[in-house]
Formats: sequence, structure tokens, C-alpha cells
Amino acid sequence: MIINIFLIERKIKEVLVVISKEAAFNDILKNLREKNLAIFAGAGMSVDCGYVNWADLLRPIAQELELDIDKEHDLVALAQYHYNEYLSRDKINQVLVDEFSRDAVTSENHRILARLPIETYWTTNYDKLIEKSLEEAGKIPDVKYTIEQLAITRPKRDAIVYKMHGDVDHSEKAILTKDDYELYPKTMQPFLTALAGDLISKTFLFIGFSFTDPNLDYILSRVRIAYNNNQRRHYCFIRKVKRNETENSVDFEYRERKQNYFIQDLKRYNILTILIDEYEEITDFLRKLERFYKRDYIFISGAAYEYGKWGKEKSEQFIHKLSKSLIHNGFKIVSGFGLGIGSAVISGALEEIYNDLKTHSKDELILRPFPQKVNGQLNKTKVWHNYRQDMISYAGIAIFVFGNKLVDGKLIESDGMRDEFEIAIEKGLLLLPIGATGYISKKFHEEIMSDFNKFYPNVGKHIKDKFIELNDDNKSPEEIIDTVIDFLKGILV
Repeated sequence: MIINIFLIERKIKEVLVVISKEAAFNDILKNLREKNLAIFAGAGMSVDCGYVNWADLLRPIAQELELDIDKEHDLVALAQYHYNEYLSRDKINQVLVDEFSRDAVTSENHRILARLPIETYWTTNYDKLIEKSLEEAGKIPDVKYTIEQLAITRPKRDAIVYKMHGDVDHSEKAILTKDDYELYPKTMQPFLTALAGDLISKTFLFIGFSFTDPNLDYILSRVRIAYNNNQRRHYCFIRKVKRNETENSVDFEYRERKQNYFIQDLKRYNILTILIDEYEEITDFLRKLERFYKRDYIFISGAAYEYGKWGKEKSEQFIHKLSKSLIHNGFKIVSGFGLGIGSAVISGALEEIYNDLKTHSKDELILRPFPQKVNGQLNKTKVWHNYRQDMISYAGIAIFVFGNKLVDGKLIESDGMRDEFEIAIEKGLLLLPIGATGYISKKFHEEIMSDFNKFYPNVGKHIKDKFIELNDDNKSPEEIIDTVIDFLKGILV
């Protein structure tokens, strides 16, 4: 009975020191949408890409000192011992270059983060994976690992990457030994000032970080003292301790209790813990973050030479009002200049944006006009397919309207919209063909209805009924718009 009471008390403590994934997710998503999210990447981010952790990095250093790296816990002190012994850090520098100069493929975590609108990265890593992932995503990173670089702004930068412990290309200046850490507040003070500013103004998500870094501890403590109970909230991932096969219950419960105390201590800095069972859950969390963020963005696909029973004027008013209503309800629009559709999308979106600039911004309309003249080795079909891939990658929802064009005097279905439909499926977008507009959009609606649970698993009858209503060409354009908004609000709850 005593044991049961102890277990209950321990579980209560665990509940108190961690935050639910759902609550953390919602707050992180909110800060991402407001462009207030920053990332702090530790060694765990790079280990997934094949780079060594600190212990393996310093293994040859320990061997020269005839020490067992697996028995050492203060690795900064170990690096200092080697310097004290040889009065040179050339061996340490070489080890760093050997390990981190190897080319490595970025992890999925890197790639997801690079695609998101995150403008600030901090890391204690020496490798180039963060900046590489940003470049692969078509972004311009402004990398800073010296004091001099802090005063220079790279033109057209999309994100700043602060490498507070240095870079592999300048191993001689990397922060490695105890001397380096002790002198850091003096030699690298501007970095600490910049970090303090970001900790105050942004919400950090710590990934792959152990919180044993003395520099971070130094700055967190000063932010806590300065702001007391008004510190900004931050988040970190920590994996639950697991019982080893050879470990007895007493030792395991000791490690579990110690972890709970550590998590509780992080709350002094207003760092809340997202507790996970496996590291793969971090990737799942980031995938969901990207998916939900992109659902703010709706790709509108449409082409019309002929407009069906509504006629040209009424159809253009429908597109205009639909775009306006989407912006009014907090969505952002991504679109090309589809035949007979593009100008109505633009006018509707802009009318709502300019009606209230305090609420809306010009960022809520992303336009990607197709290149009409294609030079070089690729043909126009291939160029347009690649262009569609890029355009649709911005969105999490795709709406399809109408879908026809005139070729050699004959009205045919829009093959461009078919391409966009297939790309949207491939990229996992929520698909919303408005069958009431007819043509290929009606066919898309029928295709989804033929296997509705595949496209919309685990949704209620209300959502399915709203989707069915989108195919009802007896409804007025205004009623269809109301159905679209009701469907979106219901599916995104």
C-alpha cells in the first residue's frame, strides 16, 4: 500500500511538471503564425544526421589522456585537461574539423523547420546543417559566429543563424575548453546580449538540447532575475527515462525522480517540457505543426473559358466573393492567374485586405503568375508542373472551381487543373472541389466521394454532408460560399 501511494505521488508530480502536447502545440502554432517562434538546436539535431555527439567527439582526446570517456561527465573539463597537458589545442581543432567537415544529409526535422516562417535560429553546434537546410528550402541564411558578423546584415536574408560556439571552418575559435566557457561573457558578450533579447521577445523551441551548457545557463539566469515572474514562455522536448533490461526498479525510479526534479527546475526559466517516449515523436510534432500552419493558406485552382449555368458575370462575382470571404475568415490565398478566374480571386482578396489594413496584411495574398515564355532545355509543360509544385507547397488546403479551356475551337477539361489536383493529393492537402461549378471540378468532387474516407478519415456526418452540398448546382453562389466556410471551420476545429 505504501508503494502504491508513492507511485501515485510520483505520477502527480509528473503531471505538474510537464505540459500536455496539445496545449504546447497550440501555443507554438500561435507563435509560429505571428512569426514569434525561434529555434534553439542542440547536438541531438545533428546526431540524427550522422554526426557525433560530444562524448564521441572527445573520445580520441580522452584516449590521449588515458581516460575513459564513458566514465566522464564534465566534457568541457576534459577538453581543458588536454589543453593543460599539451599547451596546444591543435589536436582538439583537428578532431572538430575531421568530424564536422564531412558532408551530411539534413534530417527531416531540419527540412520541416526550414520550410516554416522561422526567422531566428540559435545553436551550439559547429556543423552547417541549419544553414544548408535553409538554402535547400530556397532561403537566404545570415550566419553569425563571430562578433564582427553581428554588425553586418546579409542582403535579402530570410533567417538569422546564431552559432554561439563557433563554426567548423574556424575551429581555432570554437568554444570547447573550460577557458573558452569562462571567458565567454567577456569575449563574446554581444552574443549573450543578442540571445537575451531574443529570449525576451520570442518563444523558443529547444530541440536536441540537454541544458548543460554553461553559457545558456548564464543567460537564462540573468533573464530570470531581470524579469522574475514575467519571463516569456519557452518549450523543450525531453524523452522519458527508460528502464534498462538489467536495471532494478529502485535504480530506475531514482532516475525517473531525478528527471522530474530537472523538469521542474526548468520551470524557473519558464521553459515547459513536452515529454516524449521516442525521439521520432519530435518529427511527428513538427510535421503536424507544418500541416496546421499551412492550413491557413488556401490554394485556389480554376480555369474557365465557359462558365455553365451561372454565366460569366455571376461566376466572376462568385469567385470575387469567395476570395473576399476566405480572407475575412482569417485564411490566406495562394493562386496563379487561372484563365477567367485569376483576376476575380485577386480583386476579392484585395478588396477585403484594403477594407481593414489593421486586421489584414498584403501577405495574405500570394500570387504566382505562370511564365508564358519558356526558354532553355525544359519544355513548357515541365516548367509549369515544377511551378505548380512550388506554388502548391505553400498551402494546406486546395479549392477547385470550374475547369475547362478552349483548344482548337473545342471545349475540353483543364489538364493544368488535373495536374494541380494530383500534386495537391501528393502533398497531403485537404481537397475541396466545388462540384456545383461543373466541369473538371465536378469530376474531382465525384472522385473524392467515391472514396471519401480515404481523403477525410474520421470526420463526422456534418462535415460529409457539407462536402456533398458543394456538388449541389441548385444552390446559389452565396449558399455555396457559406457551405465552403462552414466546411472549413468544421474540418479545422
